[in-house]
Amino acid sequence: MLTQESRQKDFPSLQGMTYLNSAAESIPPVTVLDALNTYFSDKAKGMAGRDNHFAELEKCREVAAELLDKSPGEVSFCSCSSEAYNLLASALQLTPADEVVISDLDFPAGVTPWIAANQPPVVKLWSNRGGVLELADLERLLNEKTRLVQVSLVSFLTGYRIPWAPFRDLVRSLAPNAILSVDVTQCFGRIELDCLDADCLISSTHKWLLGTHGSCVVAVPERIADRLTTRAGGWYHISNAFDENRFEKAIPVSGARSFSVGMPNFPAIYALRAGMEYIRNAGVKSISTHADPIISELQGKLTDLGIKTMAPPQPDCPSGIVSFQHPRDSEINDALVKENIHVMRQAGRLRISVHGYNSMEDIDKLIGVLKLWT
Repeated sequence: MLTQESRQKDFPSLQGMTYLNSAAESIPPVTVLDALNTYFSDKAKGMAGRDNHFAELEKCREVAAELLDKSPGEVSFCSCSSEAYNLLASALQLTPADEVVISDLDFPAGVTPWIAANQPPVVKLWSNRGGVLELADLERLLNEKTRLVQVSLVSFLTGYRIPWAPFRDLVRSLAPNAILSVDVTQCFGRIELDCLDADCLISSTHKWLLGTHGSCVVAVPERIADRLTTRAGGWYHISNAFDENRFEKAIPVSGARSFSVGMPNFPAIYALRAGMEYIRNAGVKSISTHADPIISELQGKLTDLGIKTMAPPQPDCPSGIVSFQHPRDSEINDALVKENIHVMRQAGRLRISVHGYNSMEDIDKLIGVLKLWT
């Protein structure tokens, strides 16, 4: 992943293109394809393959737990981050007397469950200033009625990364009753996570983790398991699903495992284990050490072109994403597509994301096109 040789061997689809869009869809290594083929082979055995399916699930849980510094019992899986957040809402059972803090740099999955509730809580918006979420602005939003503070450690929109320790300490001090939930979709597998002491961690798997669609990692520490047990219907997470009293009451298992409400998406689980094992073997620290200077180089060259990024550079708190707006974004995007350079363009915004399989050469090719339009 980190060298030309490993990229050619493990990511053959990267040949001939410049891929800078892992924040939307990563390129999986060939081991993920191998894992999916293994799933199909197991599935072709019918019921005899189920033992392998569930064994793979537990192996995937162990790898995720290792990467998140959790015990396997504190980690579970559902189908996507949207499902995870709706299940979190079912656990919290918020009322109009409760307050929730969200940020305007968060992804809709972590924002809409509280707004769309039948009896929504009071939702307070932590708004960014020039791409930065200022703690002084957050301070005014927190109190003893705050039941949830929901943020993304790294914003999908701008790449801004919240400095964790001062943020966490402020929330714990001024909102002692709040659950601190963090979407790590745009950083899990790319940077060393410093937010592992949050109350709930949620991550999609088809981006930096090199997996496929159809899965989501959820981590809930045992210390908070009773408060974060979902109240959804289902069967896989119901401890008495087939007992004699199953038509009288539904008793969910507690904590993280309550987020797996139905039959696991085994193809995605096979793929996710392979992707996470690849990340683990490459080393998240090594990925950051390799990719962070590429991001820094990109930011410097954008500055040289007079392009202002949507979030200021954070040398002490880097992420894998750089976004900017440009009056000729449509023409730039067409030129990039013509040169087989892949970035995200959305609503006038161009977003570049750098993973461990990227190189300085990718940035040189991108800048070469930008120079023509700036």
